[in-house]
Amino acid sequence: MNTATPTPSPESHALIVEGQDDLHVITHIWWRHADADIELSASISEKCGIRKLLPSIEGELKAPGRRALGIVVDADDDLSARWDEVAHCLRSENIRVPDAPDPNGTIIEGNPRVGIWLMPDNASRGELEDFIVTMIPSDDLVWPLATNYIDGIPTGHRKFADRKETRAKVHAWL
Repeated sequence: MNTATPTPSPESHALIVEGQDDLHVITHIWWRHADADIELSASISEKCGIRKLLPSIEGELKAPGRRALGIVVDADDDLSARWDEVAHCLRSENIRVPDAPDPNGTIIEGNPRVGIWLMPDNASRGELEDFIVTMIPSDDLVWPLATNYIDGIPTGHRKFADRKETRAKVHAWL
């Protein structure tokens, strides 16, 4: 571990996400791109969906010793509506939240410091799987097979909603 910069305790820095897939992907991205000498410096917890995550924000903000809270949620079908839901929870705790997310990621200085990311890119509707698609190399040999497989399933036989087609393709690719 890098001794020049102390690693914050997991209790002081937390990241909350909607579900297991988010937790899994974010953890793997962290380990893939983090410096080998730096430990994961935040606790990451999944909240079993947006309807449980939103009310958990208050408690996460008030956790003893909390210095930073990250929130990662899917924009889903309406980026503005999802932003408003998260912003409402923060404003109810007297946190000044901008009217719209910053496309580069929203950081709100304070105690605790709050970071918010709306999947896939803080500017578009979508979800985690739409973000993952952007990371698939253009020369990936499996992606076309996965998309052709899903596209080949007749609409009446699909086990997923039309709006979840990207998710189905990503899961087939994985």
